[in-house]
Amino acid sequence: MADAISPLALLRDCVSADGGWGYRVDQPAHLEPTCLALLAGAEQGWPAIELHAGGDGSYRLSRGRPQAVWPTALVLFTKAKSDIPAAQLKPIIDKLLTIEGKVVRLETSDAGDIDAGLLGWPWASDTFSWVEPTAWACLALRAAGQGSHPRVQEGLRLLLDRAFDHGGANYGSRVILGKQTEAIPGPTAILLLALQGVNDQPRIDAAKGYLRVVAGQTTDVENLAWIKIALSCHADDSATREALPMIDERLRDTLGVEVVETNGLGAGPMRLALATIALNTATHNPFRLTDAPTVATHAVVGSTRASAKDEAAPASSDATGFFGKLRSKMRGFVINGTAAMRPLPVTSSIHIAKVESYDSPLAEILQAQFEHFRQHVSVAGKKVVLKPNLVEFSRGKVINTDPRFVDGVIEFFKREGAAEIIVAEGPGHWRNVQYLVNASGLGDVLRKHGVRFVDINHDEPVKTLNLGRTTGLDYLYLSRTVLDADVFVSLPKLKTHHWAGATLSLKNLFGSLPGICYGWPKNELHWRGIPNSIVDIALTHMPHLAIVDGIVGMEGDGPLAGTAKPVGAIVMGLDLLAVDATCCRLMKMPPERLPTLRLAEQKRVGNLKEDAIPQLGESIASLAQEFEMPPEIEKQLVPLGK
Repeated sequence: MADAISPLALLRDCVSADGGWGYRVDQPAHLEPTCLALLAGAEQGWPAIELHAGGDGSYRLSRGRPQAVWPTALVLFTKAKSDIPAAQLKPIIDKLLTIEGKVVRLETSDAGDIDAGLLGWPWASDTFSWVEPTAWACLALRAAGQGSHPRVQEGLRLLLDRAFDHGGANYGSRVILGKQTEAIPGPTAILLLALQGVNDQPRIDAAKGYLRVVAGQTTDVENLAWIKIALSCHADDSATREALPMIDERLRDTLGVEVVETNGLGAGPMRLALATIALNTATHNPFRLTDAPTVATHAVVGSTRASAKDEAAPASSDATGFFGKLRSKMRGFVINGTAAMRPLPVTSSIHIAKVESYDSPLAEILQAQFEHFRQHVSVAGKKVVLKPNLVEFSRGKVINTDPRFVDGVIEFFKREGAAEIIVAEGPGHWRNVQYLVNASGLGDVLRKHGVRFVDINHDEPVKTLNLGRTTGLDYLYLSRTVLDADVFVSLPKLKTHHWAGATLSLKNLFGSLPGICYGWPKNELHWRGIPNSIVDIALTHMPHLAIVDGIVGMEGDGPLAGTAKPVGAIVMGLDLLAVDATCCRLMKMPPERLPTLRLAEQKRVGNLKEDAIPQLGESIASLAQEFEMPPEIEKQLVPLGK
């Protein structure tokens, strides 16, 4: 069956009404999947791309965030590979060369593992250089005959600087707060494609080795396709050449499984395009470059960058021009003026249930808890969107909301009569969330219940007035799926966090903003202030309910490198600030010391003080345990007594 599948034929059947391709078949065209479809051999799509031309040489989703300029490189690469006259490429080349990532003293540069002075390309204007947009820009400019340009040379140097000695790369740094991060197949493959022809670099050989190992382990179409495309351009050694047929076989088998999926976990347009390219690299690989690159060994002379010693921050506002800034100030004045009158949640009561294990009858326990909130949240006949915390997958780690917990929550909402249940997530660390869903076991839960998964990172963005304004942003771009929910539920894991102190139901809202608007990782939101970003999102679109997986939490260096901490609790409430404050008290962590919770209290997100939060079910004292805190967390917390 797998041999008979034609991903290109399936791709042609997925064309959207506007003649391009979305990330899902029910979306209008997006630039990235449309570019990949054209590279795969689709005959149409150019008119859909031109709908998003900016007039200044840039290409960005016209209904998306204007600052998200990263698709410009993809369009240039696709046009350069389509024999479009050089005169038509020049405006795009000129624009792409003006797009610069900010040079900053990153929080990760404290470990001294990267050269923060290198200039690359950002996901969004006025933000920072990352591996994937830099690799795409170098690919595009090299394909367009600009491989000798100093920006390209330095971009290639940045890519080599970000790669691991032992193999692979991710979106940014190799080390965060002294802890080594993990390589990711997609960024590694695109990095290798940009570095074609760069010789005598051990990190390139190590990256190839990393991809060969992943190829023998993964059963994911996107990962396998990117690996095959990249390695076919680096098949200058016997180990890589011998691996290519195996990758083809695994890709065909995996594709045969994914094309029959119907719950949001199947092979959508982008995966079909990548699979088409990957399975045909022997006859035509559009990603192959033929120029001879050089890698700059010094900073670009005459760059307009700030000194690497000076920390650059994103613009304080997304408004431009005198009148735009004036309107922004007026909006801020009105919003801030009404903040003091913002009503608090209808109840700050919090229910704590004691739960021995994930094998307990979770649906029954949740129903008993919900009795205290049913009068305020109508579920029967409604569309319910569940937002778990799905960050990365590492076998044996308790990083994510447990799939067994999500299983119980889905069963509970089914019993409550929900008309439709959707699970949606937009991780900041991984673009390929479909891999995470399946690897973590969540995919099996969704198939069991017939529940659809929505990748928020590639969902339709909706421009929404920012009702918090603490980040300086006039608007936030939220997920259409989240905004269309009748009942939106935050399902976090009880965890410590090395920057926020704790990551709970409010911090979980980072994943409700599409990555196509903010990039991977969503660090622009970090630099605008983690507390500011969280509070702005919460005030702009607050979940109707929070249910915290505290059956087994994480202590220590969370949210990724901590250790399991059994607590045996499920925490439920309508007031997310009160929920998070209660969770902190269960961890014996003073919630008044967490900047996010303090700012949320000031902005009337909910109640923080214990005497304003009626506790139902189990008492805090009966289940509270001392959690080990992340290293150096004192630098992030509010001093005692303030």
